[in-house]
Amino acid sequence: MASIFPGFRFGGDYNPDQWDPSVWDDDVRLMRAATVTTATVGVFSWARLEPRPGEFDFEWLDTVLEKLHAGGIRVILATATASPPAWLARLHPETLPVDERGIRFGFGSRQQYSPSSRVYREHALRLVRELATRYGAHPALEAWHTNNEYGCHVSASYDEESVAAFRAWLARRYGTIDELNRAWGTGFWSQRYDSFDEVDAPRYAPTFRNPTQLIDWKRFSSWALLELHRAERAVLAELSPGIPVTTNFMGFFADLDYWDWAPEMDIISDDEYPDPADPLSHIHAAATRDLMRSLGGGKPWLLMEQSPSAVNWRDRNAAKAPGQHRATSFQSVARGADGILHFQWRQSASGAEKFHAAMVPHGGEHTRVHREIQALGRELAELSAPEAGVLGAAVPASAAIVWDWESWWALGQDATPTRVDYLAGVLEWYAALLRRGVAIDFARPGAPLDAYRLVLAPLLHVADRDELAVLAAVPERGGTLVVGFQSGILDRNLHVHLGGYLGGAGGELQRALGVSVEEFAPLQAGVPTTIRGELEGHGAIWQEHLTVADADVIASFADGHAAGGAAVTRRASAGGGAAWYVATQPDAALFDALAERLLADAGIEAAFPGAEYGVETVVRGGTRFVINHTAEQRSVVVGGEPVALDAYGVAVLPGR
Repeated sequence: MASIFPGFRFGGDYNPDQWDPSVWDDDVRLMRAATVTTATVGVFSWARLEPRPGEFDFEWLDTVLEKLHAGGIRVILATATASPPAWLARLHPETLPVDERGIRFGFGSRQQYSPSSRVYREHALRLVRELATRYGAHPALEAWHTNNEYGCHVSASYDEESVAAFRAWLARRYGTIDELNRAWGTGFWSQRYDSFDEVDAPRYAPTFRNPTQLIDWKRFSSWALLELHRAERAVLAELSPGIPVTTNFMGFFADLDYWDWAPEMDIISDDEYPDPADPLSHIHAAATRDLMRSLGGGKPWLLMEQSPSAVNWRDRNAAKAPGQHRATSFQSVARGADGILHFQWRQSASGAEKFHAAMVPHGGEHTRVHREIQALGRELAELSAPEAGVLGAAVPASAAIVWDWESWWALGQDATPTRVDYLAGVLEWYAALLRRGVAIDFARPGAPLDAYRLVLAPLLHVADRDELAVLAAVPERGGTLVVGFQSGILDRNLHVHLGGYLGGAGGELQRALGVSVEEFAPLQAGVPTTIRGELEGHGAIWQEHLTVADADVIASFADGHAAGGAAVTRRASAGGGAAWYVATQPDAALFDALAERLLADAGIEAAFPGAEYGVETVVRGGTRFVINHTAEQRSVVVGGEPVALDAYGVAVLPGR
């Protein structure tokens, strides 16, 4: 698998329009000293590029690109459409977004546009066309970056133009109003519609809103933003052919279904800001890196943004400890990134992000942060050598977790059996394998799973029967499947699978697991349940009353509403595999014990002989990375060999 880059990319967002031109030469000098390869330019420059409607000023950008090119620095050029200028809001207030209570947003922040505004799109595409015409063949151009963090602040707008677009989207999806009524279950609460013109966005309402209307609004809003990216990409493909196009994702971002977005990217890019003060933040970060790799079908990806130290938007903005930034950067490289970029190059002297750390801090070049940046740049340059075998290399994984944005959306609605945090729940399953040093991919529901010996489907609340049948086939071909509670409850219209859930009576998943679900028994907040049997520990959030038809009971509930009933079951398949069901959310100790059994079933050898907390390991290409995310020295055994790590230390070893 080859990289689209000649070496690891290193650099960050460069905003020269915030500074006097007298600084620009010094920027290039410092970039060269820091082994910077790449600058992302123009992300928030619309007002500077087009100070008045149809009047463009490119001379400053010409100069910046010439200086960067002369310094040997490549450019990811942004289309600058993320923050429309003041004149657009003044001349066309209808482009501003509206919230669900009908309040229109004002100017003075960023991303103040309605995704469905035709006027916004016309002005945005005119700017993109001008940029692509002028710079589409520029020798410094390495890639295009559309917009910025789509949906970060405004993922949906409730203005009338958006509602009209929603109606048209529904008409394409359902064909007839009768089909919409069936899918939405509008016989409940007298919600039946006689035409698409009667349908509105799910605005602020007296009580629970229609669940399928809510999830269709989520689907539509994700699609509407994606259409903006597609429109910009089409212009770039026409006027700047052959140049890769990307935009920056935001990891596990709730409002956009990145499975739909990923095919529209020439390279997957991501922004990630783990909290330096959170000792578990490396788990979320590792999973995010694996998600990005999975979205691209295993291809290398690009870390578009991270902070060299503190951010400015948490209640407490902790600085990164010495070495911590290096550790999180190598975590991205180990998990498939071919570039490590930052927000931003030079720390702003004014504006809303002036206290957000940067590669060149307020203190200048003679600072700890910048010295660490220089050292990291040199290391990545060395790792770019072909003999290192890392650049462009794959990260092989024999385990996969089924990840589904629509289950996230559905579990986040009101009027569910109990409030379940989908992301947190899935990450606890992920962490159990991370602690064992097992590489993990994420898979979309219904996607082929033949490459994986172990497949986990936690909290897959929403799935059609054909998607569940793909899971059921895993043990039949000799793999190991484990399904967590609240899976296979609803179809894609959010209608209940009747007859024992897990896809409903007679479904392939029920047969594969050998169990069905009779009744939910959610636990009270903060009240655990004790699990006893071959596996012992505690569970949280949930119990279920299971009917065990054809499975072995591995562990049972010792207390609570479901006391005496099965908590963990396993069914051996005639195909040589096994199907597990877990009717609670295990604690860390129970997860570790369960992981041991699952890996043994799947024939997967863990890199760590025991559960390691705060240390991760992964193989990419011919290289094994071992990373310590703790502030203490650690000594671990990896593949039978001892490895000593300093606080936030990284070991780069031959893969094995």
